[in-house]
Amino acid sequence: MSERVKEVIRLYEKHINRGLAKLLKFAGVEAAEHRAFGMYVVDEEGNYYLDCLGGFGALNFGHRHPKIVEAVIRQLNLMPLSSRMLFNGVQAELAKMLSELLPGDLQYCFFCHSGAEAVEACIKLSRLSTGRRKIVAAQNSYHGKTLGALSASGRGIYRHPFEPLLQWFVHVPFGDVEALEREVDEDTAAVILEPIQGEGGVIIPPDDYLPAAREICSKHGALLILDEVQTGFGRTGANFAMEHYGVIPDLVALAKSLGGGVMPIGAAVGNERSFSSLFENPLIHSSTLGGNPLACAAACAAIEVLQEEKLSERAKASGDYFLSSLQRVADEHSELIKEVRGKGLLIGVEFYDADVATIIVAGMFRRHVLVAYTLNNPFVVRFEPPLIIERKQIDEVVSSFAGALMDAKKLISQLA
Repeated sequence: MSERVKEVIRLYEKHINRGLAKLLKFAGVEAAEHRAFGMYVVDEEGNYYLDCLGGFGALNFGHRHPKIVEAVIRQLNLMPLSSRMLFNGVQAELAKMLSELLPGDLQYCFFCHSGAEAVEACIKLSRLSTGRRKIVAAQNSYHGKTLGALSASGRGIYRHPFEPLLQWFVHVPFGDVEALEREVDEDTAAVILEPIQGEGGVIIPPDDYLPAAREICSKHGALLILDEVQTGFGRTGANFAMEHYGVIPDLVALAKSLGGGVMPIGAAVGNERSFSSLFENPLIHSSTLGGNPLACAAACAAIEVLQEEKLSERAKASGDYFLSSLQRVADEHSELIKEVRGKGLLIGVEFYDADVATIIVAGMFRRHVLVAYTLNNPFVVRFEPPLIIERKQIDEVVSSFAGALMDAKKLISQLA
């Protein structure tokens, strides 16, 4: 390890978060990233890593996609931040592009910086437009860690230290139509769901679940919010995961890859009803830097790349190949692996033992492949690469996975 890397780790321990530094070192990560391109991250010492984590879904287009970088540089030389007093043409263009890309009548946009902020906006808009307070969410869900988004999230380890959280939030089992129907009533402002639970361990609901949720919300006058922060922009083999189920929500939360892997940006996009309260009081919810020209330029370019390079179609084909390849390896190690599941290039491998999952992450890192376990379910190792991944790179990841499994078996045998 170079002196530079030692210094970076020391600074993390002293000035950022020594617990995080300890966690990374426990996973075998003693390297500092330096630059990146396409599918690869290069550390301070010149080592290349195949990125199969993709910034937890923020890098659908890969690192530093040339068209997106070019758009950001062009806008940087014009005007990176808004004056806030004149109309913002880049923001207006992005809103139009999103309304055309999303299905149905989702036509109004509120721009922010992150997925958690987008969820916060959706919660506030649903309460404003319905005049109700109750929000129904799913157990094991993940919507972010700001106070409102955390109130909607469904894992106690993140919630309990900050309780009491916001009132009028209730949680029901994900995928259970009957439980949802029992809880939604005339006091319900909205139901918020991920089409596929990402941090929950890549949990795919029954095919009838989201259509039933849409019907239940419509029946009771509640809004349906879909959190597509991680599943959007081609990740699951469609532009948005909602398209697999033929469901159009009242509000959708977007972020992560909306910024093209170059700029942070989030958005709450909704229909006429959900945004009506903002028309009467346009400053009741706002963001000083949200929708700035620099981030919007990145997002506009990202949408163009998504369509021009047919990344949704590529994600579906690559995902099918990836899943089948991982399943073949899993079949050879069925005593360790419980299940391989996914849709498109959102893939999870669930282990019987969370410690084994950690060993696999560390073993793949030693082989210079980046993966991680899901935040709500440490039994599940996620494979979430940029959508530009090629088959030979998938083969490399699968080979690394197989090697890490063999190492894990040897370690388990030695400890027995």
